Parts: sequence; structure tokens; C-alpha cells
Amino acid sequence: MFKRIGLFLITNLAVVFVLSITAQLLGVNRWLTANGLNLGGLLMFSLLFGFGGAFISLAISKWMAKRSTGARVIDEPRNATERWLVDTVARQAQAAGIGMPEVAIYEAPEINAFATGMSRNSALVAVSTGLLNSMSKDEAEAVLGHEISHVANGDMVTLTLIQGVVNTFVIFLSRVVGYVVDRVILKNDGRNTGIGFFVATMVTEVLLGIVASMIVAWFSRRREFRADAGGANLAGRDKMVGALQRLKQAYEPATLPEGLQAFGISGGGHGGLKALFLSHPPLDDRIAALRATAANSAGSH
Repeated sequence: MFKRIGLFLITNLAVVFVLSITAQLLGVNRWLTANGLNLGGLLMFSLLFGFGGAFISLAISKWMAKRSTGARVIDEPRNATERWLVDTVARQAQAAGIGMPEVAIYEAPEINAFATGMSRNSALVAVSTGLLNSMSKDEAEAVLGHEISHVANGDMVTLTLIQGVVNTFVIFLSRVVGYVVDRVILKNDGRNTGIGFFVATMVTEVLLGIVASMIVAWFSRRREFRADAGGANLAGRDKMVGALQRLKQAYEPATLPEGLQAFGISGGGHGGLKALFLSHPPLDDRIAALRATAANSAGSH
């Protein structure tokens, strides 16, 4: 349930930053401010780079995930555990109405799993060796159901679109601030933008990028509850609750590489300002949500 923000956010921010530097070197910023700020041109530039960065991140997400974790895709199961893993994913994918994802295992002592990919029919589901060694089959089945639900719900594309929107605002507003600093505060009235524009734009882009990360993380937390419900439907509510309780007992802060945390199953508890950047709600809240849904269902009969 660390699902879709870590690797995606870091990759996205890196891509947008590189695109911004490229735009500066190619003179795009000078063109936008040659005769006053060209708001129409700036908006088109922001849309192109904002959504471009997000979709580039999505397009390379499976490759990045495999590289980051060293995940080995199961082409042919080597043992009974791998056969069970592939068969379970295939059964759940069919029940969820999606194409068969790639199934992979990566070496890590922690209990975790993640899903990523370009679309519902081109996804990757990977589990850690720690999960296979520490969880019962019922618990592991629920974890896989959660990941399949993320894919079936289109969370990867949804978060990409959200990231594209916030990227657009970050790029647009940062250049407006840069123009104001350059022309109004520093009184640069030449045709070329000064160093003030570049510095102010970069600083504002970083600051607004932090706010954007909080917005995307909020959406990710909402999607986790839905994926938990999907996992309960695919594997059984008791199994899903049991898997979350097992995670709570076994959780260690160092689970996946930082860039992949939003793609995983584990979720740690943090308070204060850090909570705004978490891609997952606290495990206690998720367990309570599943039990409340079960109670409501029982009460309606």
C-alpha cells in the first residue's frame, strides 16, 4: 500500500526539473518574456511540460521499479511458491477484469509488495521475499488483492493526471513569480530575462513542488482505502484485515527505497508535518475502515 507516489513523485519532479533547465538553455523563457509575459504561450508550455513530465514518469515506472528493487520477473515458476504466486495473481486479475500483470519477486527482509505500470493491462506486481517468508497464504492473497485493485481502479493513470495538473500550476506560477521578481522588483527592463528570473523561478518551483507533493499524497491516501476494499472483495474481508494487522505487527521504518514507498504495501505511522507527505493512511485507520464497512453490511441485512 505504499503505492504510487514515492518513485512516481521523485521521478516526476526530476523530469520536470530537467525539462525546466532545458527550457532555460534553449531560450524558451526568453521567448515567453521578450515582450512582456506571454500568458497564453506560458500556459501551453506549462501544460506540455507538466503533463509530459508526469506521463514520462508513468511510462518508465515499471523499468524504474525493477531497477530500484532488483525485482526478478517470474517467466517460469521455479517452485511451488512461485507457482502459487502466479496462479493467485492470474485468478485475481481475471476476477478484476484486467490483463495479466507481470509477477516478480525481489530480495528484501521486510514485508512489502507493490504494483505499478502504464495501464490496467500492462502492470507489474512484485512481492518481497520477506512477505513470502513471513505471511500466511491467506495474508499474502489479501496483499495481492490490494495490489490488483490498485491496477483495476486505474490508480496509476489517475495519479498521473493529478500530477500533470499540479505540475502545470507549478510551472506556470513559478514563471509568473520569476517574471515579477525580474521586472518589478529587480527592475530589469531588457529583452532578455536576468539571473533574478532564473533563481526566483527555480526556488518557487521547488517550494510549489513540495506543496504539489502534499496534494498528490492526499489523493493517494484516499485511493488506499478503496484498494483495501478491493482486496477484501477479491480475497475476503477477514484476510484483508489479517494482512493489515500482520503488517502493523511487523512494520519496520526501512521498507522500500524512498522512491518506491508510494508503490508498496507497507505503511508506517508518522505524525506532524510528515503525515502530509505520506502516501498511505495509518494502518489503524485502514483496519477500522474495513471493520466499519463490515459492520454496516451486517446492519443492512
